[in-house]
Amino acid sequence: MSRRHSAEKREIAVDARFGDAVVSKFINIMMYGGKKAVSEKIVYDAIEKAASRAHQEPVQVFHAALENVRPNLEVRSRRVGGATYQVPVEVRPERAQALALRWLINAARARSEKTMVDRLSNEMLDAVNSRGSAVKKREDTHRMAEANRAFSHYRW
Repeated sequence: MSRRHSAEKREIAVDARFGDAVVSKFINIMMYGGKKAVSEKIVYDAIEKAASRAHQEPVQVFHAALENVRPNLEVRSRRVGGATYQVPVEVRPERAQALALRWLINAARARSEKTMVDRLSNEMLDAVNSRGSAVKKREDTHRMAEANRAFSHYRW
């Protein structure tokens, strides 16, 4: 890692249908093997399907799902005098968004529905209703941070 200056943040272009940069980032993370058109179709269809079942605007459903998956706290390993402590720290907004996107996709891929559109739309609906694997992952992360609150004085 360079010590001269930190890496510049790249501008992510907004997506074609909703004009939202977060949806565009979600499409990029969802993509396998450079097949962006396939990823776009899956994400757009899943968002539309979840929105029609939730009776809300498509982008609202997507952002509500992300908001319910986004973590506030996490634990980081910190070595102090030969012992390793799990120190709870607050999550930066960019990292929280990245974790939420990743957890949502991984939870959808682990589901057992037939198509990826069904998996993703059902996982989004579960996230909107504060249940499902992605929300459980966030709860587990918060629980871990809460359990290790005694080591918060080792924060750096």
